[in-house]
Amino acid sequence: MRFETLAIHTGERPDAAFGAVSAPIYQTSTFAFKDVGKTRGYDYSRSANPTRKVLEDTIAQLEGGKAGFAFATGMAAEATVIHLLKVGDHVISGDDVYGGTYRLFQNVMRDFGLEFTFLRMDNREKIEQAIKPNTRMLWLETPSNPLLNITNLEMAVDIANKHKLMTVIDNTFATPYFLKPIEYGVDLVVHSTTKYLNGHCDVVGGAVVTTTDELTERVQFLLNAMGTCASPFDCWLVLRGIETLPVRMRQHEDNAFAVANYLLGHPGVKRVLYPGLESHPGYEIAKRQMMGFGGVVSFELKEGIEAVNSFLRRIKVFSLAESLGGVASLAEHPATMSHASMPKDYREKVGITDELIRLSVGLENIDDLIEDLGQALEPG
Repeated sequence: MRFETLAIHTGERPDAAFGAVSAPIYQTSTFAFKDVGKTRGYDYSRSANPTRKVLEDTIAQLEGGKAGFAFATGMAAEATVIHLLKVGDHVISGDDVYGGTYRLFQNVMRDFGLEFTFLRMDNREKIEQAIKPNTRMLWLETPSNPLLNITNLEMAVDIANKHKLMTVIDNTFATPYFLKPIEYGVDLVVHSTTKYLNGHCDVVGGAVVTTTDELTERVQFLLNAMGTCASPFDCWLVLRGIETLPVRMRQHEDNAFAVANYLLGHPGVKRVLYPGLESHPGYEIAKRQMMGFGGVVSFELKEGIEAVNSFLRRIKVFSLAESLGGVASLAEHPATMSHASMPKDYREKVGITDELIRLSVGLENIDDLIEDLGQALEPG
């Protein structure tokens, strides 16, 4: 089946018990055994739950993976994956990753004996020079958050295979509708399902998709042992969102293109970052490995932080808020919001300046969005 059909029909749908077309919410902590030592497939919802299973199967099918796992948050998914490693292991990560990812790696997991190197994933020689005898993992984001840098997945996977490294990619921005990392040989795909997969800003969640029996067994063990799983109701909300993912992503992209082109021609804008623009340094790679460019646009203003603050105070259709990927348009200031956990000198070194604004372009009428940006960008 094709993507749009898989998004609606994957998993046990209709439900086997009574034929419910919408996957039921099995809001239960425990399940009765058929007999001593015999279950009906489920025993305790931390280990597995029927509602969660439908969501997990759906995400796995959309990504083209072996198995899927749903987590309480995107960070719960990442924290679980990083526990695949052991004390002394080394990870090479993109330098402009999501601020929560950087905080987990730099401020939490270092205390547990893991080593991290952060660098721009745009050069084979630079990546290979960072590899040590104890390097075990490449952690990728493409497009990255918030600079929308593009990583050549063929290059990254080739390096990983050569040096026997595990590859993990955060596919939150692109979603499997626009990018299928597993087709390029990536080992694990991570999502914040809070974002585009859910799409309505009414739940937080995460997901991991595996590609081998060994990884499936290990992630399942960690999910159960660490208790990082998603609740049945949250899974149902994400599952409902996924059913409209293809329609939403097409509109997100259309609106984002229009916003990016408007900002590109505005005299108060210093630079516009959107992989669908031919001026973007990763445009050719993105065009080759993606089926679309997404709904996030970042840009910098010429007049400094006062202009940024003025813009963020004057927007009306866009909301000043964290997160992204919902039907409603959001604007945020990475330096003081999503990436505030990064030290200022590090942020500036990697290009996350105080003048940078990240837009999650929603599904509103594009004329209203452009008009809102125009009035918010007016001098004074």
